[in-house]
Amino acid sequence: MSKPKITQLGKRVAVPKSPDQTRLESVANPHADSDYVVRFTAPEFTCLCPITGQPDFALFVMDYCPAKSLVESKSLKLFLTSFRNHGAFHEDCTVLIGKRVVEAIKPKFLRIAGFWYPRGGMPIDVFWQTGKLPAGVVLPDPGVSPYRGRG
Repeated sequence: MSKPKITQLGKRVAVPKSPDQTRLESVANPHADSDYVVRFTAPEFTCLCPITGQPDFALFVMDYCPAKSLVESKSLKLFLTSFRNHGAFHEDCTVLIGKRVVEAIKPKFLRIAGFWYPRGGMPIDVFWQTGKLPAGVVLPDPGVSPYRGRG
């Protein structure tokens, strides 16, 4: 297996203009012989409503059990940031992010939870997962309560 080429690590990189212009990079998993969970939490995700152009905001919690590769965190941050001027529905953003990470690193298991902040009085939560959680691995709760407004 050839060593992946890391092109964004350790240098200034412009924010990609859209998700399709980004490259999720991977690094070798130093503990590929062990099953464990990696969690990324992105509390300030932003995209645009494809109908109105108004901003939409979400909190993402992504858990995965790596196989041979880990997602390189700077490339993931740039990928998520590339949605800022991208118009897409909540469901599309959430599932697209999960699928792109799976494509990049081929984990044993991945679950992504998108907790979208209300606009028009209705929050939308989107969950997507793939693979099987390895036996004996603890998968923590995402830790986000259902939206209750002021109640």
